[in-house]
Amino acid sequence: MSAFEDPTSRPYARLTGALYLMIAAAGGFSILYVPATLNVAGDTAATFTNIARHRGLFHAGLLGDLVMMMAEVMVSAMLYFMFRSANAALSLAASYARLMMVAVMAAMLFFHAGSLALADGAVPLGSFSQEQRIELAGLMRYIHHAGVWIWQLFFCLHLTLLGTLVVRSGLYPRLIGIGLLVGGTGYLVDSIQMFAFPDQMALETVKIILLSITTLSEIGFSLWLIARGPHRPAF
Repeated sequence: MSAFEDPTSRPYARLTGALYLMIAAAGGFSILYVPATLNVAGDTAATFTNIARHRGLFHAGLLGDLVMMMAEVMVSAMLYFMFRSANAALSLAASYARLMMVAVMAAMLFFHAGSLALADGAVPLGSFSQEQRIELAGLMRYIHHAGVWIWQLFFCLHLTLLGTLVVRSGLYPRLIGIGLLVGGTGYLVDSIQMFAFPDQMALETVKIILLSITTLSEIGFSLWLIARGPHRPAF
């Protein structure tokens, strides 16, 4: 537990970076791979048929969600102490924004459970036909997806603040901070597009560019934390 004692130390930075990579791996699996494998666009019944056939993969995705959220809580606290000396108010706000994102993600799992219970017939709704159950389960999944639009707003705020702190602190390369600051707006663009302008291809292009920047910046930041740690001031 000694790695937690000094937020300015390299062991602390390495642990933070390792947790960051854990988030990337677990999130990539549960948020990207599993839905891409199981979801059938525009066909709720086919989606739940896939889930029934690949229940192990579905549960693995839920486990990935839990691992990611637990690591997110740790990273939120560790980043706060890491950048508190640069600006305590901004560092605390960045931590709160990331924790709010985790809270929304956790709430989304209730709708996952509800949709699955409806599709499986685990909920005693004798007055509903199977078709009506599937339609209601589809509504639950839509609400779950809408949660993504919400947590992305908090994550955009977090990355904006984190990027600012990286730039102002002088502890890490400014390019990483600028990448987080600029690229993080891709989450805002994605939420706006998916909610209000799903057919706007121009926004799609902008979103992809910005999210690519922030992905590279986050991975670069985590690898820098593991390999180098914070800059040591020259005396």
